[in-house]
Amino acid sequence: MSEHRVNLTINGRRHAATVEARMSLGDYLRDEAGYTGVHLGCEHGVCGACTVIVDDRAVRSCLILAVQADGAEVTTAEGLADSDGTLHPVQQVMREEHALQCGFCTPGIVMTLAALTGGQDKADEATLMNSLSGHICRCTGYQGIRRAARRLAAEPGT
Repeated sequence: MSEHRVNLTINGRRHAATVEARMSLGDYLRDEAGYTGVHLGCEHGVCGACTVIVDDRAVRSCLILAVQADGAEVTTAEGLADSDGTLHPVQQVMREEHALQCGFCTPGIVMTLAALTGGQDKADEATLMNSLSGHICRCTGYQGIRRAARRLAAEPGT
């Protein structure tokens, strides 16, 4: 197998590693860099559990190779909260709306909502609801997740 050197910024920290050419970003983040909030479910990009933010865009980390992310800025669920423990607005709303059950799908959903509600181009309710169709929650926690998405669209500053 061929190996390649990669340099990433993950949750604000620089990471340098040598990875096999075929290693997915999700496998690297979870198994090599230790970010276990990245959950690998289907490994085909269908379930959404592995969603992270790469250069301000939500991506399925099982569908991108670690070598493709060389030089990128990556945010995982562990990187959303402030260093003092203050939750990111998406995490706070998800908590308040009891928008999780087993928690396996939750990090991916949180990352998608965070990518769509951050910055100047905050998504509207229809966009947030549509984005949820790319995530599978096997525990059927959809009602709480949908309530959280509606609140994120309606509340300023989230």
